[in-house]
Formats: sequence, structure tokens, C-alpha cells
Amino acid sequence: MRENHEVTNRQPLLNEQGELREPGWSRHLLQQYDRNAIKAPKWRIKEWDYYLVLGKDFGAAFTISDNGYLGLQSVSLMNFGKNWQDTESVINGFPMGKMHMPWDSSTGDVIYEDHRMKLCYEVTPGKRHITCHFDNFHDNKPFDADITLEQPPMETMVIATPWDKKHAFYYNQKINGMRASGTMEYDGVTYTFDPKTDFGTLDWGRGVWTYDNTWYWGSGNTDIDGHHFGWNIGYGFGNTKAASENVLFYDGKVHKLEDVTFHIPEEGYMAPWKFTSSDGRFEMDFEPIMDRAANMDFKIIASDQHQVFGRMSGTAILDDGTPIHIKDVLCFAEKVHNKY
Repeated sequence: MRENHEVTNRQPLLNEQGELREPGWSRHLLQQYDRNAIKAPKWRIKEWDYYLVLGKDFGAAFTISDNGYLGLQSVSLMNFGKNWQDTESVINGFPMGKMHMPWDSSTGDVIYEDHRMKLCYEVTPGKRHITCHFDNFHDNKPFDADITLEQPPMETMVIATPWDKKHAFYYNQKINGMRASGTMEYDGVTYTFDPKTDFGTLDWGRGVWTYDNTWYWGSGNTDIDGHHFGWNIGYGFGNTKAASENVLFYDGKVHKLEDVTFHIPEEGYMAPWKFTSSDGRFEMDFEPIMDRAANMDFKIIASDQHQVFGRMSGTAILDDGTPIHIKDVLCFAEKVHNKY
């Protein structure tokens, strides 16, 4: 049976040797990240804020990242009804801390701007505000977004994971269940988010990775009679002996799961998937509708990404034994292999 050690004390994330003080998971950012405490070279430090906002049959993803010797800023627009998506990215060389990514997810604005794109994340009490203007997003047409995510007091998924390599670690927070409102505009179409049914998720990460990694991640949110229900599942990243990142969310509370396995079919990513759990508390079927795939291979730097969007159906069980049944919930599951 998995240990799933929960961190409950506020403390610095790293010790004087630049190693994790207490590997494990927590419900809030109790361990304080300090870039200056890292002992690895600056070009190995990776810091990113990734937002995914999903509506009824559309969605968008926004990334601002400082990955040491490579900065990657990107915007994705997905129209699931038309089976269409586009991702546009801007690559920057050697940011190495110049982007001043905040050390805590609850404070500080994150802004990237160049001649083609301005992307801004503004954090205020109880809210997150995403604005974007992207010239020549696709087919020489602009993309605009103005989205507000509501964040009342809620528990989150936080994990502090070491690697079996000196000074390497992964500190990550997933915030699910932020009700989304606002609009996006592209090619004469306005996409409007409804906070009664639509949600945003933040993937906030800081750390020092090893060179070659494959990970699995899945996340979803839905509204059940006015109650938020969501999940975060994943594995493959670092030494997860102390804890997994598998959790359920219900009305702002986290319910901890043990191990979840992604059963990706041999026929390919667009065939039906299954998800099973070691504790029997997350048993799901997944029907893909879109594979947001990206592949690049420059030998030293390579990436093979499959973020598959689809509809999840099945049963999850809360800590008190209450079953939650879902049907055709729009969500995603991914497999990513990176070398950089």
C-alpha cells in the first residue's frame, strides 16, 4: 500500500544542500520555494504557469515558462465541435530567471510581451485574470481572450518530488475547480465561458528536472447539481515513493487516491482508454475526441506530446465512501516524453 506522506508544516522547500526537506504531498503551498536556494545551474531551472480553461465544446490553454536555456510561451485554441485546434508558440533563448516568475502561486502577476503577443496573468484575492492578444495567431488572424477564474478558499494538489539525482526536484501545484467566465474571439467567432458549467485549472511548477522524462497527466472538472467535482491524476515524473499526485476534488476539499494507471490502447491515442486504480476509487472509461499532438526532434532537444481531449465516464469514490458517478465529462489525459 502506497505511503502517500502528507506534508502539514510550513517550511522552506529546500535545505542548505539544495535538496527537498520533506518529499510528499500537501493541500496548499506549505513548502516555500526560493529560487536562490537552488544549487543546480541556472540553465537547469524550470518554472512555468499553465492554465487550461474548458467550456462545453471548446477550450484554450495558456503557457508562460522559463525553462532555463529555453523559454516557451504558447496559446492553444480548441474547437471540439469542429474538431479543430491550433497552437502558436514563441521561443526565447536563455531567459534563466529574467522573466521573474513568482515564487508563490498566490501572489504576483506574470506577463510576457513581444511584437506579436501579450499574455498576462493577474492574481488578486479570490480571482485570476487571464488576458491575451495574439497577432497573426492562425491564418494571419488575431486571437483575443479576457477570462476570469474564481478562486474561493479551496484545497489544492501540491507535490514535492525528488529525482535520484543530486539537486533535482519537482515542486508542483494543481488548482482545479476555478469557475470560468469571460470570452475569447477568433475568426469572427466569440467563445463565452459560463461559470455555472465551465472551469479553469492551473498547473504551477518550479524545479530542476533531469534530462529525459516521460510523464502521464490527466485532469477534469464538472458541475454536479451545483457542486464542483474534479480530479488530478498522473505519474512517471521523478521518484514518487513518498506520494502520488492522484486526488479527487469535491466542493473545495481534496480526497487522496493511491495509484492510478493509464491504459492507453495499442491501436493509438484516439481509441478508447481505460483508467484503473490500486484502491478501486477511480475507475473510468475515456472516449477521445482530439489528440493535440506535437513532435519535435533536434536530437539534443526533443519532445513527443499527446494531450488527448475526450469525455470521461465512470465512478470515483470520496474519502467517506460516497460514490460519484460521471458521464461524458469533457477533460484531457496526456502522455509526454521530453528531452531537454
